Amino acid sequence: MSLRHTRPLLGLLGLLLAATAHAEPYLAVANGLKCGQCHVNPSGGGQRTVFGEVFAQSQLPAQHLDTGTDTWTGQLNRFISLGGDLRFQGTVQQVPHTATTNSFDLEQTRVYLSANVIPERLLVYVDEQVAPGGALNREAWGMFWSADHSWYVKAGQMYLPFGLRLQDQSAFVLTTSGISMATPDKGVEFGWEKGHWDAQLAVSNGTAGGSTNGNGKQTSLQASYVEARWRLGLAANINDSDPSGSRTAYAAFAGLKTGPIAWLGQAEVIDDKSVPPDGQKQLAGLIEANYSPARGHNIKLTAEYLDPNRHVANDQQTRYSLVYEYTPIQFLQIRGGFRYNDGIPQADAQHLKLYFIELHGFF
Repeated sequence: MSLRHTRPLLGLLGLLLAATAHAEPYLAVANGLKCGQCHVNPSGGGQRTVFGEVFAQSQLPAQHLDTGTDTWTGQLNRFISLGGDLRFQGTVQQVPHTATTNSFDLEQTRVYLSANVIPERLLVYVDEQVAPGGALNREAWGMFWSADHSWYVKAGQMYLPFGLRLQDQSAFVLTTSGISMATPDKGVEFGWEKGHWDAQLAVSNGTAGGSTNGNGKQTSLQASYVEARWRLGLAANINDSDPSGSRTAYAAFAGLKTGPIAWLGQAEVIDDKSVPPDGQKQLAGLIEANYSPARGHNIKLTAEYLDPNRHVANDQQTRYSLVYEYTPIQFLQIRGGFRYNDGIPQADAQHLKLYFIELHGFF
């Protein structure tokens, strides 16, 4: 696509920013957007749409390097689109009474491929993690849209709809519910979008992509309402796939923009009846503030809470994170931060201090 043809799209982007979602939930909140505007997946995550690619190049970086007459939109042609993400990080971990460790790790390299076999109506999509280790499929599904794009049906392996689709897959609200971008499942999903509203209903195996071990299924239901400066959503997940007992999770999540700060919040309760002898009830929460002092810069402050077993007194855990994100040019982000964990005194691992720096490349 030439720069001459891209300029009208950039202008349209500027108009849409007041009413339309992106790589991280805080960006959606800051711009009053829904996830499906910037991601091929209507509930967010994975490959970016043309809008998302243009946004990432024109709005996120501190400086836009001139690429001449061409602008990357992900489209190889009218039908085929390509994208990807790479995250490489260095970490230093400090645990009381344990030697400090440090390491470099290739966190992930992912490739996205979508085929609009019937443009605007029928899409086939693959999200493949190619490193580290061997290839690992994250998502592979087909999706059919109604003519007016008010509803869709999706089937295959997919991320389940449940709360905020956070970038940090180790967040308490993700690990406690067990529903994240690290635990896709095989099933079907029905989605509905109307004005400020959107909703998803998914029925899946309940085994995080593994083989089934029972005749039960997992049901996920989510609904949210999005305004320009705030949003509110509710989600429920019932997993009957384990013969030893069901597992239910309920969440409320929200976003709010107050001046230059974009706030995120999520609270959830989990009742796992498969844990002997009397089951296990858990509570998790997250509050996140994002402040962008200048274009290309973001400061993220996160506070998390976890009660791993509500039948046990004084076992709660808290975690605090401070992260600085710098996007110097398009397709490149540098992230650095500090995380402090606090838990029961006798568990040294719950008092971990983590320092990290990450290089994130995306297209």
